[in-house]
Amino acid sequence: MSRVVIISLCDVIGYNGAMNQTYVHLEELADSIVVHAKGDWTLYSEPQINSELASFHPSKKIVWDLSKINSFDSAGVLLFMRFDEQFRAKFEVDVIGYTSEQQRMYELLKKHSVKEAIPERSEGMLSALGKRAVEGYREFLEFLDFTGYLLVAFLRYFVHPKNLRHKEITYHIERSGLSALPIIALTSFLVGMVISYQSAVELAKFGADVFIVDLAGISITRELAPLITAIVVAGRSGSAYTAQIGAMKITEEISAMRTMGFDPFYFLILPRMLALMISLPLLIFFADIIGIMGSMFAASLELNISYSQFIDRLQEVLAAKHFWIGIIKGPFFAVLIAMIGCFRGLQVTDDTESIGAQTTASVVNAIFFVIACDALFSVILTEWGI
Repeated sequence: MSRVVIISLCDVIGYNGAMNQTYVHLEELADSIVVHAKGDWTLYSEPQINSELASFHPSKKIVWDLSKINSFDSAGVLLFMRFDEQFRAKFEVDVIGYTSEQQRMYELLKKHSVKEAIPERSEGMLSALGKRAVEGYREFLEFLDFTGYLLVAFLRYFVHPKNLRHKEITYHIERSGLSALPIIALTSFLVGMVISYQSAVELAKFGADVFIVDLAGISITRELAPLITAIVVAGRSGSAYTAQIGAMKITEEISAMRTMGFDPFYFLILPRMLALMISLPLLIFFADIIGIMGSMFAASLELNISYSQFIDRLQEVLAAKHFWIGIIKGPFFAVLIAMIGCFRGLQVTDDTESIGAQTTASVVNAIFFVIACDALFSVILTEWGI
């Protein structure tokens, strides 16, 4: 006489008396294990049935007994088919107790089941290029909308002087201007030295040592000091604007401001832009002085040109227009850096990873547009003969 052992799979997987119903019982015989399925095998009971069957690890022939199943929907049949295929891959399997209706549903789903997973369509080069183009066009439209709203807010800012946020503007001048002096000084000094050292080797071959003053003075004041200063500020202050506004958007501070009737353009964007428009020309003036000092230092070491000779020659060849051209570039660069930094901050979504992505995009975009703007200045001024 064979020994019969009834095991509830809910006990195997650690369920206690909290579960009122089980859907699978095992009956262990001498040569097989009978899997008694019972209750409603439907979409709602599928998670529990799946958990019970997943804990079952057979070691011999399996017999499915479906006679105690009350109802069977397509989700229950698909679950049965999945585990039936797993068991058949290792052991002999028999099925008993099924009704004709269950048999028809099983055959229907078996006939129309997908044998192989449909592979995901790989994205081709043209598809990726098209997506990037559409995304770029969408961002361009959003930037135009941002620019238009900012222009209107900027005009209203001066129509109603009481809207000026003097305290915030002063704070951002200190943060984006005064705090940037050390890095601007170091960068400008090194650039001035490099120009003199590189030029001295070639000029010395032709006995034109003194022309190093012309080269350094004009190139630094007109091109290099504005460009280097703007790039440093874009990497320093532009990225800070993006991170600050992006963090405020994630914490919903911007939404709260709008709810209370405060326009973020007046309180967040315009003070930063005006502060940068004021501080960047001053930083360029500072970079002019430090860059010329670096060039003077290198010329003294490499070509034995004294400081007094350098300054006298500089006064002769450096026209005021070169200095003012460099200074006038400052507000234009400042507007580009502040607009792009604040725009990218408003583009941040509800996850912290977006802050890093938008900050990176802010720096890259700002540097690109600063260089493009400088190139545009050079072309226009050259055509005008200035």
